Amino acid sequence: MATVFIPNVLRTYAEGLDKVEVPGRTLRQIFANLEAMHPALKGQIIDIEDADIRAGIAIVVDNEITGMGLIQPVEEDSEIRILPAISGG
Repeated sequence: MATVFIPNVLRTYAEGLDKVEVPGRTLRQIFANLEAMHPALKGQIIDIEDADIRAGIAIVVDNEITGMGLIQPVEEDSEIRILPAISGG
């Protein structure tokens, strides 16, 4: 199973976990399974209306920012990192 690293700002939606083992062969499957495991995450990573990665979030698969969106293939031992936008003033 792929390892999904949960950023600090989303950990409250994932029962405080910093990483989760999730099955799936594409990012779409990974995030669908992640949301099934932690329903409070629904809508935090994937825009429900657009069915795509939310604006302001980058996804890194095995140390490379995905350019394929949710159709990005994922290997059994992949590491997936969710990078939310950083704001400041």
